[in-house]
Amino acid sequence: MNAPRETEGIAAAVEPDLSTADVRPEPPLAIVRGAPFLTLPQDLYIPPDALEVFLETFEGPLDLLLYLIRRQNLDILDIPIAEITEQYMEYVELMRELRLELAAEYLLMAAMLAEIKSRMLLPRPQEAEEEGADPRADLVRRLQEYERFKQAAADLDALPRLERDHFVVEAAVPPGFIRRLPPDVELHELLSALREVLARAELFTSHRVEKEQLSLRERMSQVLERLNGGGFARLTDLFDPSEGRPGVVVTFLALLELIKSSVLELVQSESFAPIHVKLRESSPATTA
Repeated sequence: MNAPRETEGIAAAVEPDLSTADVRPEPPLAIVRGAPFLTLPQDLYIPPDALEVFLETFEGPLDLLLYLIRRQNLDILDIPIAEITEQYMEYVELMRELRLELAAEYLLMAAMLAEIKSRMLLPRPQEAEEEGADPRADLVRRLQEYERFKQAAADLDALPRLERDHFVVEAAVPPGFIRRLPPDVELHELLSALREVLARAELFTSHRVEKEQLSLRERMSQVLERLNGGGFARLTDLFDPSEGRPGVVVTFLALLELIKSSVLELVQSESFAPIHVKLRESSPATTA
């Protein structure tokens, strides 16, 4: 007798309470100025032209024809009119379903394609065949011209454009800002700065003193060779000023050594007269 009650209790425990279940609210149909609308207003009027579908793929009948030709890798100079016309009419029918006004110029191109196809099917006079007039020539010319203009427009659109690729940066000057212009630099100030730099550079310059290779014995030999011919020689003529102070000192030391060795003698005719030098008669240099 208690079994049915136990079963009912188990079923009640298993089944969830739908009244307390988490129910998510439905999303609003629209949000106007921050206020959500869950239902459509009763007086809402939607005009027929409120929803417009724009086909941005093609900009006209020539653009559509060019797309169909390029998609199938067809030769623009040898267009299969029947195949292109069939595909073209499929697109025109789609245009009819969306909006008839947009298909007017497309219908004109469809009529032109039908005319070209009929002219190609009809027999042509022999004179026309000899001239080689193709009914598709005018359409081909228009397609080639349109393709050139389309490519030129694409090249122009790829160029950098202001407010699209480049933007002018503007910054407002804060209030109370004083713009200080740097002073002009005069030429004499620039030269003065150069002099200061050169003066500082002089403090870091260094020079190397090298000992000049002057031999006293070699200079003594040179003096003896000069006086070996005999006679007197003026003392100042034995010095070479172009050698500088070191050469003059070495020559003077060489003369002193020769005088000390009794090889040379100094002769002066009177006081303050020029001094002359000559070899001693009994010196080794004269005997040699």
